[in-house]
Amino acid sequence: MASGDSPRGRGSPESPNQAGGAADEKPTNDTASQRLDELHTLKENKANRLRKPIEDPIFTPKQDRLRWSRFKETSPDEMFTTVRDLAFPSIKTLGKSASGEDDSTYSDHMKDATFMMPTPKVLANIVDQLDSIDMADTDTKGDLYEYMLGKIASAGQNGQFRTPRHIIGLMVDMTAPTPKDRICDSACGTAGFLVAVAIYLMTHCGDAIYKDAASRRRFNEATFHGYDFDSTMLRIGSMNMLLHGVENPDIRYKDSLAESDEDDSEKYTLLLANPPFAGSLDYESTAKDLES
Repeated sequence: MASGDSPRGRGSPESPNQAGGAADEKPTNDTASQRLDELHTLKENKANRLRKPIEDPIFTPKQDRLRWSRFKETSPDEMFTTVRDLAFPSIKTLGKSASGEDDSTYSDHMKDATFMMPTPKVLANIVDQLDSIDMADTDTKGDLYEYMLGKIASAGQNGQFRTPRHIIGLMVDMTAPTPKDRICDSACGTAGFLVAVAIYLMTHCGDAIYKDAASRRRFNEATFHGYDFDSTMLRIGSMNMLLHGVENPDIRYKDSLAESDEDDSEKYTLLLANPPFAGSLDYESTAKDLES
């Protein structure tokens, strides 16, 4: 976006990567803020149509200023303060229970996340550029988010790379998962396979996965399992699942090639994975049944 296009005179665009170092989560966190605001708006519209209170609101009335549609209209300095001090900490606690005993995997992985946006100018330009994209089309949203996830994966140090969406879609269609499946990606990265399965089940088996409380709980907590040993991937993967309607998948730290006391044999009914083909391997800790 040229400087003249900026509604608040923010100056020329500055690439987020110029201000960062490691795998850059900054634009993805902003996309998450945008998506959360969109989901809350859908809940608002539904409540207005039914003339009922908002069901499971994402933002409380006191948190209204934390919504993307609100803070994007403020000055860069005010927006920076709002996002750094209020919106980002709020995003970190999504899915966190009051007692702390029943936290989601997302909130668990986000505990150590830090706000890495260096200046108001960088934040303002990211917000302006995201806001200039027409998000009405679902494919556009998916392409944008996957592009950002691909950038993060390519910056990783463990051989991660993004599997093209059409390949993921083909594999999911061929395996035709059902609500009874226990699905695992042993090198889940940004959870592309698991998200695709979730969308498939929502599309083809919506009545079954939402028919009662037990079915919803199974879908949200017992269907999806993903392992990785990169903390950035765990954060982004769990965020990706949350933004696609899966509240508490089993996404956790695990080296799938290492020797383990946990016996996973026959635990899952469907495996979908595209393991990395680079990085280092600690042969001393590698599972013995993989060495032969």
